Amino acid sequence: MQKSVLRGALAAAVMLLAFAVPATADASAPPTPTPAPPIPNLFLPRPTGPHPVGMTPLHLVDGSRPDPWVAEETSRELMVSLWYPSRTSQGRRAPYMTPEESALLLKGQDLGDLPPDLLSRTRTNAVADAPPVGRRRGLPLVVLSSGFGLPRSSLTALAEDLASRGYVVAGIDHTHEVAGTTFPDGHTATCVPCGSEGKPGFGEKSTRIRATDVSFVLDRLTGSRPAWEHADLIDSSRIAMAGHSIGGNSATWTMLNDPRVDAGVNMDGTFWMPIPDSGLSRPFLLLGAENSRPGGEDPTWERDWRHMTGWKRWLSVDGANHGSFTDHQLLLEQLSGTAGTFSGTRAVEITRKYVGAFLDRALRGRPQPLLERSSPRYPEVRFWK
Repeated sequence: MQKSVLRGALAAAVMLLAFAVPATADASAPPTPTPAPPIPNLFLPRPTGPHPVGMTPLHLVDGSRPDPWVAEETSRELMVSLWYPSRTSQGRRAPYMTPEESALLLKGQDLGDLPPDLLSRTRTNAVADAPPVGRRRGLPLVVLSSGFGLPRSSLTALAEDLASRGYVVAGIDHTHEVAGTTFPDGHTATCVPCGSEGKPGFGEKSTRIRATDVSFVLDRLTGSRPAWEHADLIDSSRIAMAGHSIGGNSATWTMLNDPRVDAGVNMDGTFWMPIPDSGLSRPFLLLGAENSRPGGEDPTWERDWRHMTGWKRWLSVDGANHGSFTDHQLLLEQLSGTAGTFSGTRAVEITRKYVGAFLDRALRGRPQPLLERSSPRYPEVRFWK
């Protein structure tokens, strides 16, 4: 399930935006190109919760270890986006990503026909550095880990929705596994192992790195010297991790090695590190594309499902593909002006609903009928286990 999320669909969008030959052109004359339609302004759907949303970036440095991808870098540097319930919806919108990050992401997908800063102009709903709202130790924490090569921004629609419902959400860029990560000093780290994902040991190495990154971020958000000035709002007894692709795969390994993580979500990711026979006893949600059903393409889900001994659900979404659990399918539709067989708007709605329901159940103890049986409102969602 570790696949290119952008290339195929973005390439289709580029074709739709490219120059076209008029249908009435004289076949004997050179084709006369017509100007491409203007590229639309990209935007994320509004969150569904009662709170406005704020976002602030954190630059975290782990001096206890060198960077695992670049040995010459003696510290591990990470960029983290924090989304949280805010007191106000007024103010400057938080950036989706930097222009440099946008250019590198599009270049990495060989899509040079699009403006390089295109994705950085995506309109978000969060207000930059807005004052948070909440009582002391009152907000559960959710850590998000994106797919390989993708930035933390690729899960912004989910993050904003969770924050609007009263969660603090920490989205992590796993440095050098992302097309581009811009740091406060202006330099942008690039992807080191991109192109070598299929090499033996890659998935296991990335999984271990991500688990260590997550534990370090938890240290800096819930420890005695927190990196966020409002960290006293976080309830460190209620923490979950959710991820897409290799980020979702990393949730089980993180939980096995860090007891602070109470629940996990894997959105369409192959499990590279098997759950041991001793099992994983905390709640877990598998949410996958159409082909992620039992007997499907990925045998690791059935293998690890047997060792999940806590509350669990295995769901697949008819029509969904690997990228449906990120923002990108939605943004592609806005670029092309057309929806595929499974729209990005619907994909975002389903991802928000089911991940949010799982987290409300696991971290807040709220019963969730949506997770007990198929819903006529979401007939695409199939229950397998």
